[in-house]
Amino acid sequence: MNIYVSNLGYSFQDEDLSKLFGEYGNVSSAKVITDKFTNRSKGFGFVEMSDKQAAETAIRELDGKMIDGRSVKVSEARPREENRSRSNSYARRW
Repeated sequence: MNIYVSNLGYSFQDEDLSKLFGEYGNVSSAKVITDKFTNRSKGFGFVEMSDKQAAETAIRELDGKMIDGRSVKVSEARPREENRSRSNSYARRW
């Protein structure tokens, strides 16, 4: 299951995310999203867990938890939209 995690502290690293979710089960991958120019965290990331039950437990337990002085938001990630382009979607509205 793919999990979306937001409101992370800017010092949070991939390893921190993996360790946090690793307490609930096997973490296949953990990635904090960074700005491509500054390499600074954007404050959110994604975690992939192979065991759905463990992932659901992690979501339930970690959503709203205070981590590094921030209340993190944790939910199942929505599927990525194909061919998503801001300029195209804006143009279609007008």
